[in-house]
Amino acid sequence: MAYDPGAIDATLAAAVGDEPGLIAELREAFLDSARRALKTLSDAGEDPAAWRGGALRLKGLAASFGAVRLMALAQDAADAQAGDRAVLRKLERAVERL
Repeated sequence: MAYDPGAIDATLAAAVGDEPGLIAELREAFLDSARRALKTLSDAGEDPAAWRGGALRLKGLAASFGAVRLMALAQDAADAQAGDRAVLRKLERAVERL
């Protein structure tokens, strides 16, 4: 699956205009939030409520920033069995590529 990190930058530029410093700051805030959501998933273990909650939080974050592919992967995680390490690895790789 191909990832388009430019989509996030385009969404941010549309929101704040041509402000490279602000775009970089918001992008970093997005990545920090995504990493926290991944940590929630990792810490959830086999708790279905915690797993689904973390996945849906990541999905909402991705939607807010126009990261459509990450949003789809997060939905896959929400639908997966709690603690699915393969799904978690896919999400981690997706976030690393952003």
